[in-house]
Amino acid sequence: MPTLHGVTILALVAGLPWVLSGGAGENTLESPQNIDVYIIDDNFTLRWNSSESVRNVTFSAEYQIPGETNWSDLPGCQYITGTRCDFSSLELNVYEEINLRVRAEKGNSTSPWCKVYTFEPFRKAQIGPPEVHLKAEDKAIVVNISPPGKHDGIMWVIERNSFTYSLVIWKNSSSMEERSQTVIPGDKIYKLTPETTYCLKVRANYKSGSEKKIGLYSPVYCINTKAENVLPPPENIQMEATNQSYILTWDYLYEGVTFQAQWLYAYLKVHGNHSDKWTQIPNCTNIKTTQCVFPKSIFPKGSLFIRVQASNGTNTSFWSEEKQFDNKMQTVIPAPVISVKATSENSLRVSISAPKDSENRPVGQNDPITYEVVFWEHPSDTKSIILEKTEVTIPNLKTLTVYCVKARAVSVDKKKSSAFSSAVCEKTWPVTL
Repeated sequence: MPTLHGVTILALVAGLPWVLSGGAGENTLESPQNIDVYIIDDNFTLRWNSSESVRNVTFSAEYQIPGETNWSDLPGCQYITGTRCDFSSLELNVYEEINLRVRAEKGNSTSPWCKVYTFEPFRKAQIGPPEVHLKAEDKAIVVNISPPGKHDGIMWVIERNSFTYSLVIWKNSSSMEERSQTVIPGDKIYKLTPETTYCLKVRANYKSGSEKKIGLYSPVYCINTKAENVLPPPENIQMEATNQSYILTWDYLYEGVTFQAQWLYAYLKVHGNHSDKWTQIPNCTNIKTTQCVFPKSIFPKGSLFIRVQASNGTNTSFWSEEKQFDNKMQTVIPAPVISVKATSENSLRVSISAPKDSENRPVGQNDPITYEVVFWEHPSDTKSIILEKTEVTIPNLKTLTVYCVKARAVSVDKKKSSAFSSAVCEKTWPVTL
């Protein structure tokens, strides 16, 4: 038994589940088990299990970036008395892996480090509930949505504008009549009943390649719609295109009112509050008819939203349902010009001049087109159709017979087409000996 200046030193350990380290490398505390990380938006929590029941046992965690040799103290996770800690203050790259480890400690005694836990924060993260603000109209509710996470957070800083949002809405009196739809921030939920309480919840979703995340629903928000407005909003908003202009039309039941129309870039709908970004459409202010005409040059290329409002001087309607359209899809393809020439006793050659747009540029340079060629034996009404991308040869015809031909341009996706050209008639040759 060791002595020091004649004093005997005893180590009394009976009945205790731990001892002080007897020498370098000796550990008597058990390592934490089953560590895991829980991330919601920018909130990072480390959890673990421990079998230690000794008083005054604490836990500390360290982190390491793979490829580095040094370990560093994990902020917020030093000398923890429980089995969880918050390390949200750690500055890290959410797309790079990180290693974590935890150990128990009491006095000068420490457990071995637990098995290293490796994870990539972005893949581990859960999308939290978005923040929702509602504004009521008589037959609609405006749903303003703030993306999940902190405005200056690190988790969704790149993906925030890639979120889509799912909404569930129901009358407060009956949860059995739920209605679900995809919305974007600032959207309106239409076709509601005036002076009625509606409740809703919203969640954010993310999908990019194989990465897919379904967010948590927001709390339930409820709001009362207003009493029915004196003037209803215009309905059935439509946009038609000519070579030079757009024609905006709508339906309205009452007379003695005037109208105004506005437009908004579609991409602004997903970038926060856009209520001040709507722009007045020239020639569509104080209109007394249910249509207005304006030059195509007013709109930039791309996807847009249009809305119309009615007014009678003392009363103003809510804005109409917002109508989205892509002015690229609204482009009118002019009819082509064709010429027809007999090339033998039983065939005709159809030459097609590509249609030109309002600026005299050939159509089809940016949006490829094909040609639908229709021909028939004159004066018969039986028609045949050929689809070609260039000039067309019509074979196997009768000799000394008049055939008529017309053609129209068709986009490759078949979503747009021109009017037919004027019909051109030509007689095939006689049999050559």
